[in-house]
Amino acid sequence: MKKILITGANGQLGTELRHMLDGRGITYRATDTKELDITDAQAVNAYFADYKPDIVYHCAAYTAVDKAEDEGKEIDELVNAKGTENMAKAAGANGATLIYISTDYVFDGDSNELYTVDHKPAPRNEYGRTKYEGEQAVQKYAKKYYIIRTSWVFGEYGHNFVYTMLNLAKTHDKLTVVNDQFGRPSWTKTLAEFMLFAVDQNLEYGIYHLSNENSCNWYEFAKEILKDTNTEVVPVTSAEYPQKAWRPRHSILDLSKTEATGFKMQTWQDALAEFMAQISKK
Repeated sequence: MKKILITGANGQLGTELRHMLDGRGITYRATDTKELDITDAQAVNAYFADYKPDIVYHCAAYTAVDKAEDEGKEIDELVNAKGTENMAKAAGANGATLIYISTDYVFDGDSNELYTVDHKPAPRNEYGRTKYEGEQAVQKYAKKYYIIRTSWVFGEYGHNFVYTMLNLAKTHDKLTVVNDQFGRPSWTKTLAEFMLFAVDQNLEYGIYHLSNENSCNWYEFAKEILKDTNTEVVPVTSAEYPQKAWRPRHSILDLSKTEATGFKMQTWQDALAEFMAQISKK
């Protein structure tokens, strides 16, 4: 039986992946910062030497996009760039398959076309830059790898836009949400399923794009989330809602390479409906 390692195992995606593996009766070793500091190369090498993983689901990441511009800049660099480089080097040296989760933020977000896996990255904020540096490290040092770019992630375990909207709706009659930033929402369940699918099906190594089908802007996403509440959602422009980190105006990922593998993706509307039904039972 192959040995599986998960980094960032207590995060939004790592937790989803753990539950999925548990449901399939698959054993693994789960780590977070307490068990494995990915920014410490010696610690990473020692961990690989001891455990000898065959498959590494690298979910650990610094995702505070706005903080990455200033107060979180150093930890963003350490985790997303240096930490991923350490993992890639160890995976390459030990012959392990590395699955790295990246982001639509590696692109400039200015194109009105879909971003294909071959589109040239040009990140315009610190988070996107360090995630792209992580991609480059994986390609340079890991012999067997899957880079999976995703966007607008939501799920049961952790902080995300869906929970933010639902919580705000409890105390607000009206919410303003930007309507000039377009992308694809991605359910952590769909993402975790594809991570396992890529390994199980022995897909060709390389870069893949994964989200749910269809696209929208944040206002449309919020409207769908809150459609069964009494909260009014009002569209505003990005200029009316300034943020520290630059946000892509149009970063819709092209899913054709992933679709060609036979992997089925729900629309984001169906994924959201299933997710909402799931958390309503909690």
